[in-house]
Amino acid sequence: MNDESTPARLRRATPARIGLGRNGAGLPTSALLAFQLDHALARDAVHHALDAEAVASALPQAPLLLESAARTRADYLTRPDLGRGLSDRSRGVLEGVAASPCDAALVIVDGLSAVAVHSHAAALARALMQRLEGWNWAPTTIVTQGRVAVGDEIGALLGADLVLVLIGERPGLSSPDSLGAYLTWHPRIGRSDAERNCVSNIRRPHGLSPERAADKLAWLMTQARHRRLTGTALKDEHGLLAPSPPPLPET
Repeated sequence: MNDESTPARLRRATPARIGLGRNGAGLPTSALLAFQLDHALARDAVHHALDAEAVASALPQAPLLLESAARTRADYLTRPDLGRGLSDRSRGVLEGVAASPCDAALVIVDGLSAVAVHSHAAALARALMQRLEGWNWAPTTIVTQGRVAVGDEIGALLGADLVLVLIGERPGLSSPDSLGAYLTWHPRIGRSDAERNCVSNIRRPHGLSPERAADKLAWLMTQARHRRLTGTALKDEHGLLAPSPPPLPET
């Protein structure tokens, strides 16, 4: 006979805060301390500085190191518009690169969680490039103090058909290290979020592993190039289509 209580079984099945119990009108001390710890980890993730050189050393190709127009973390948090565009120096760097038509540009951005980028971005980049062998990639870029839309300017300057932005997502109380991937066809300044596809919650062990995320992104990117679009018109059907039946045995 299983003597485990229902709240205990639920807590084993999810990282969500359920079945915490009570101590009078409040939470038990252990639950309160766990909440305060997770809240502190989330706040630290937002303010943690990206070590761009450490990320660069783990990538399949040497990247260009760039920054947004937000000069400080305080600017980044209070002025989202500054994080959507490049600094003058970074724009000059890309204008000095001989832009030529290419299939895709990979842009890695610290976003709201550099912890997520440190933990998962390089593994995802390696897995994705293995799955898209033969694609013509623009130079990889790493951007500090950036938002998703900074990839639009970068992709346009590099002449890429597609831009893929890997960015640290807003930390949750149980997910300070979640990475997001945003895919945009024909990047240019002014693209809207409705024109992007997103694969979210990329992290181990409680989210989508970098390998599974690479499978999804490779499918989306292949379809985007074939259909020449991304966003609401491109549905993520990866894994939903029935596999092809095995060939019949020869008689």
